[in-house]
Amino acid sequence: MGEWTHGLCSCLGDLGLCIQTCCCPCVTAGQNAEATAVGGCVLCALAFLAPCIGWFFTAQSRRNVRGMKGIEGSFLGDFCCSMCCTGCVLVQTARELRAPLAEQKMSRR
Repeated sequence: MGEWTHGLCSCLGDLGLCIQTCCCPCVTAGQNAEATAVGGCVLCALAFLAPCIGWFFTAQSRRNVRGMKGIEGSFLGDFCCSMCCTGCVLVQTARELRAPLAEQKMSRR
């Protein structure tokens, strides 16, 4: 089984993304949702403004990333993480989605 490339509490590993998520979490939530086929960027960003709905979409994005990378876990665990550590989950999900892009760029060099 796969593992998370970036830990839940390693938000500061990408300072720009961390600042974006702290200032406007709905943008990161929308980008994650669109990248994981959970929904459209704008719709999910707006839904993020209602806490319970935002947690649901955040958990869905995290679940889809786990599926893509073969990481064990459950939707209930994803939802609990999304509810308790929303910003950390948003950053972790976004960093996992970006990881393959960085690996591809490095392999081209």
